[in-house]
Amino acid sequence: MLLRRPPRPRASRQDPPPPSPLEVVLAYHATTKHHPYRYADSLGYLDWDTQPDPFRRYAGAALLPLDQVPPTPEPPYADLFHPGRIPPRPMDRASISQLFYDSLALSAWKEFQGSRWALRVNPSSGNLHPTEGYLLCGPVPGLLDRAAVCHYAPYEHGLEVRRTLSPSQWQALSGQLPPGAMLVGLASIYWRESWKYGERAFRYCQHDAGHAIAAIALAAAALGWQAVLLEGVADAELAVLLGLSEQLDEDGDADERVEAEHPDGLLALLPGGPAGAGVARRFGLPAGLLAELAETPPAGMPNRLSQGHQPWPAIEAVSAATERQAPPAAEFWQPAPAAPEGLAGAAGRAPARQLIRQRRSAVDMDGVTGLAREAFYALLQRLMPGRPPFTALPWRPAIHLALLVHRVQGVAPGLYILVREPAQREALAEALDANFAWQRPAGCPEGLDLYLLQQGDARRVAEAVSCNQEIAAAGAFAVSMVAEFAEPLARYGAWFYRRLHWEAGAIGQVLYLEAEAAGLRGTGIGCYFDDSMHQLLGLPGHATPGTPGLRYQDLYHFTVGGPVEDPRLRTAPAYGHLQHLL
Repeated sequence: MLLRRPPRPRASRQDPPPPSPLEVVLAYHATTKHHPYRYADSLGYLDWDTQPDPFRRYAGAALLPLDQVPPTPEPPYADLFHPGRIPPRPMDRASISQLFYDSLALSAWKEFQGSRWALRVNPSSGNLHPTEGYLLCGPVPGLLDRAAVCHYAPYEHGLEVRRTLSPSQWQALSGQLPPGAMLVGLASIYWRESWKYGERAFRYCQHDAGHAIAAIALAAAALGWQAVLLEGVADAELAVLLGLSEQLDEDGDADERVEAEHPDGLLALLPGGPAGAGVARRFGLPAGLLAELAETPPAGMPNRLSQGHQPWPAIEAVSAATERQAPPAAEFWQPAPAAPEGLAGAAGRAPARQLIRQRRSAVDMDGVTGLAREAFYALLQRLMPGRPPFTALPWRPAIHLALLVHRVQGVAPGLYILVREPAQREALAEALDANFAWQRPAGCPEGLDLYLLQQGDARRVAEAVSCNQEIAAAGAFAVSMVAEFAEPLARYGAWFYRRLHWEAGAIGQVLYLEAEAAGLRGTGIGCYFDDSMHQLLGLPGHATPGTPGLRYQDLYHFTVGGPVEDPRLRTAPAYGHLQHLL
């Protein structure tokens, strides 16, 4: 008789565990890299029938017009970067009007062959402007009778009152702040960017949030105020505070036709005094206040921006993975020490608000105009941490600059590195190509950690790594923003992925203004070949999650040079369309 072996127990089939937030972020970052023969996923064309409306409005919410405050000779541009030089203005209707006029407002209109589009003070990838701004403040004579939460409407330069706050509700917020302080919230509409750029758009939305943070911080500095991010507020809490809960249809279900706004950050604007770090550490949203706000829907119905949408699940996944659900750990709070006085530069006495509002993105550069060495060094000093707008960011600096110098008089052409965090110099030297020279250039001031890595004509390589865009070679210099990447993400969490891009965007905003101050123009470049730049620096060429190549990552490109203006474009005043209302 044959004995049959008993059957083996069948292994239970279980679904693999879902990826961790950090795994989602690393996968998103890897798959949204551009390569010379494969770009990140997008439609590949512009669907003009679904082009998003660049202006969000809340129908039914009261609109309070703000004052248009034209630029004045004071304060000088250099004083923005030295807290205490500008006496603090009172927080009243005039100063609130000026704050938004110099940060998130329209700056001009452009016209060409019947088409018309608005430019704004805060830059945006493709002029698409995913970033929305909110004001939270107490009663303001001549503007608000009660404390309120307001949406800023840039087309009208006004405030839409979405919620009024009782005295006790405002006290729950303002009691944690110095007298006379107020709050500014930011949120992003991803669809505005993904309509054009597809999956990579999440990166660009975070750049734009960083531009907006810096624009607000510098506009506040022009009023003698200090700006600081309040990182003790979780994203879900900020959504409740700003009234960003999902729009519901008549049946009480989420209305997917209305494009969602995703909370970014909350800034405290403080009158004078270096109290920002302490305020940022202490500030939080009381549970009782959040419960009260959640029970009362805000005023106004958001407008629908497009008649149709292309879904990008990768963006929704990385957005969810990078939500911050709790205050950061104590080790997060590592603001940089105060920066030295540094050089004023030739344009240091130029009117700050004039430069802020004349800022434009160059569409072409002449390939001829250069920059004096002293002006170049002064520009780089203002990119160092320890002064506005970087004092608004309460973490240790994580972005360094690889510079491809083309036309700086007295500075040899070639590849340079600006180390923005001295403690990272040794790690950078270890990670980058071992053959780099690490030589201090002639005349470089003390305290500026700038090093020549490799001398030579860098124009072709600058163009090649920036998606073969000639503008990267035609300027005075080009920039690659290289982030300390894997370690801070592991230390703080996946949510820090957004902050890395915010820091890069803030650097871009200062580069824009420095270009204007030097009589040049700047352009942010979001299209670049990530791993080609890594290879140029000696980092592993094709980084994937878990490899050493993620130690540092390229997050943003920029170029500064002499602009070539398009004579076919007509320029119209920012608020000429409102003159009939005045």
